[in-house]
Amino acid sequence: MAGRFLLEIRRGTQSALLVIRETGLPSSPVDVSVAADRLEVRSGGSCEVTALPAEVSLAPSSCRGLKHLPGEGLHLRMRLCRPPPSADLVYTLRESLKPQKNYIFYCQSCGDIIVKDRKFLRVLPLPSENWSALVEEWCCHPDPFARSTLHPQRDDCFLGDTFFLLNLGNESHVPESVMCSSTETGHDASQRGSNLKSKENTRVICKRCKTMLGETVSSDTIKYYVTEVIIRPSEGSFSPTLRSQFVQHMVAQILAELSSAKSTFRFTIEGDNGKIYILIWLLNSDTLLVESLGSSSSHSGFTLFGDTFMPNSGPVGTWNAVKVLYQPCIKSRNKELPF
Repeated sequence: MAGRFLLEIRRGTQSALLVIRETGLPSSPVDVSVAADRLEVRSGGSCEVTALPAEVSLAPSSCRGLKHLPGEGLHLRMRLCRPPPSADLVYTLRESLKPQKNYIFYCQSCGDIIVKDRKFLRVLPLPSENWSALVEEWCCHPDPFARSTLHPQRDDCFLGDTFFLLNLGNESHVPESVMCSSTETGHDASQRGSNLKSKENTRVICKRCKTMLGETVSSDTIKYYVTEVIIRPSEGSFSPTLRSQFVQHMVAQILAELSSAKSTFRFTIEGDNGKIYILIWLLNSDTLLVESLGSSSSHSGFTLFGDTFMPNSGPVGTWNAVKVLYQPCIKSRNKELPF
């Protein structure tokens, strides 16, 4: 047993779960000391002391529920002396895009420039994904929007929950680093009238790394996915972000915003074909995670955040996080779940 631990903190309840991971023999004697600002683990004549982040203050007298789980380590629950600072998990794309400012759009995977020096006259949020299904509840006459589409005009940017729509404007605004594939795989004219409209759309692909960035929804409108593109002010600088870290951050922000705006905790992840692949239940969004790899020379063991915990992160890493329960829907499983 060494000084490797995970501390899961709930801001709302001011409680914490401490997990000291196993790295040695399970039968070796272990002495754990908890102080307000540090943890001490003694085992086999060695002692490791790990200082906690300044925003974390434990209440040692509240420790309870000590148990050992094979394969995981020691579990211990406790209270906090004070709650950590609140987390800002609100989706910030709407705040980061402002009218009358120049922006550069980068491919998240390789950093290639997708859209250069684009200025928007209007940046507007789109209604929720299923807004048209509620029109009958709003209107006492036939749907007035049945034949209309919400496409941005020139110099507009429309923001959805997981994407944004850009108008191509004139040809000089179309970057060389984006190419559109005009081939429709497996479905030609016979499928053009189907409900799977996304299959009719051409893909927008990064010319450098071939990553799919979005799709064209009309002759002058492109839909970019928020998990594939990074937006920065033209006067700012671009720094690459690990793919897994970026996707986790974006998904956490989207879940937190949708849960707050729509008062729901249940979500689905669907493919372009309309098939549901994953069911997600949002358990909480006020979690602060503290993880330490200890002083072990080998960091090959499991870490909660994988490649986001790099050697230059220091002895202790902290993350704001959302906690979810998920259930894969593979090979027609779980169809009976009430969702």
